[in-house]
Amino acid sequence: MLSSKSKKQDLISKVPEITLLFWIIKIFTTGMGEVFADYWNESVNLPLAISLSILGLFGSLALQFSVRKYIPSVYWLVVVMVSIFGTTAADVVSFLLGHSPLISTIIYLALLFTVLAFWYVKEKTLSIHSIYTRRREMFYWLTVLSTFALGTAAGDMFAGTLHLGFFTSGILFTVLLVIPMLCSQFMNINKIFAFWFSYIMTRPVGASFADWMASHRGGLGFDKGLVSLTLAILIIVLVGYVSFTHKGKSRNTAVLSSEISAP
Repeated sequence: MLSSKSKKQDLISKVPEITLLFWIIKIFTTGMGEVFADYWNESVNLPLAISLSILGLFGSLALQFSVRKYIPSVYWLVVVMVSIFGTTAADVVSFLLGHSPLISTIIYLALLFTVLAFWYVKEKTLSIHSIYTRRREMFYWLTVLSTFALGTAAGDMFAGTLHLGFFTSGILFTVLLVIPMLCSQFMNINKIFAFWFSYIMTRPVGASFADWMASHRGGLGFDKGLVSLTLAILIIVLVGYVSFTHKGKSRNTAVLSSEISAP
């Protein structure tokens, strides 16, 4: 039977190393989730779309929690399902409650801060490099889900309410994504804050450019199914590359082992 220490070590590598490839795949998943959710909602009735997105989300999460190490295909499957579910849920909630994108953004921002606050109170850290217990893994995925909802609402607010359009919004959010990453690299800015801020921005970046490609008003007017399929293929190719080369596998085992061993 595995000791408590061994179980913790098994969970160390379940979150990938943050590399350029990580950000590229992440943006592709947000774009694919945005357009596919819209395509799916238009192709089937809404209750069925919601039900299937919920099943997909919980099924992928169950698979992720069942494995003991970082498996790229499993990890990124969860991110894709979170993206699809997050888009559907955010749109449904906004429609049912009649909230404007601004109100929705404020609500989801409060939700994200609540999750992060509970995470920090319980664990005294928000670092993704310290996720070696089930509880921290649960906080991690709750935060990811919250960032998707927030990013969806913020993207809708800038593109629609502020009339910036999808392409301009995509450029704006790209700048907002890159700035904290550069500041954390070359300046004394908190790396945890920089990561989560940039992570939130990936949602409106991917969604804005994907919507721009599929939009017939000021966009390229491509079929949503075609855009979804293209992005899905790119994701599969990149995740396959990561799986084959082992790029992106967490290299923080040595650092975290000392934390695990500490009394």
